[in-house]
Amino acid sequence: MKSELLRTALVGLGLASALVGSQAAAQDGLGGVHPEQANIPLKPADAAAQPWTLEQQGRSLCVIRLGDSKNSSGAFEVSVPPDCGGNLPAGIAAWRPVSDGAALVDADGRVLIDFNRWSNSLLVASRGSGVDLQLRRGR
Repeated sequence: MKSELLRTALVGLGLASALVGSQAAAQDGLGGVHPEQANIPLKPADAAAQPWTLEQQGRSLCVIRLGDSKNSSGAFEVSVPPDCGGNLPAGIAAWRPVSDGAALVDADGRVLIDFNRWSNSLLVASRGSGVDLQLRRGR
């Protein structure tokens, strides 16, 4: 009986730790967790307000700009500088809001990389390699 109670308590503690850890990972640059902003489409006007820094493992890679003007395919303009190099898929031509954030797309509108919105200032793309890319508002 005591061992079962202890096991239940340890499982509960593990779940609580996992929850706290995931919330810490979802904090924006201001140190706040914003569940009301997570997993909703990024509005073009919000996206274009400031540049976005592409980061990986806490290291800044480059600064991109998401525009609020539509191009001929109906997606929105994006500016990806050459110094982003191999950090993003080749062929990015635009971006568009998606159900849980924003996606960078090719000239035909196909999603090349999808970023989940964690807050107004943080978008995260999980990659198969296990290393996430982040778009953080500002420089």
